[in-house]
Amino acid sequence: MKLIIAWILNALALLAVTYVVPSIHIAGFTSALIAAAVIGFVNMLIKPILVLLTLPVTILTLGLFILVINGALFYGVGRFLEGFSVTTLGAGIIGALVYSFISWILSSLLMDDK
Repeated sequence: MKLIIAWILNALALLAVTYVVPSIHIAGFTSALIAAAVIGFVNMLIKPILVLLTLPVTILTLGLFILVINGALFYGVGRFLEGFSVTTLGAGIIGALVYSFISWILSSLLMDDK
């Protein structure tokens, strides 16, 4: 049940991102659900590999390169999916930051830690 609630909260956070970042567009709630699931899978499967491969650059930039990785993955999902679009890599970086922040706020307010 917690997984479904977290999935819906992430979809709502993704819909909220479209109002904050004008370069990100979503066709509807169903597209937001699919995009939230794909972003979750990409962050679970591909992100650790990219972080490991770019570890020297990440250390050299004191961890700031992870923002670029997050933005690139967000941008990649936006280019891959039909109802979700991210126009530039910069919008992907800003969108990933805003998405993470809104998702964190929603989950901390509405999810129970028990």
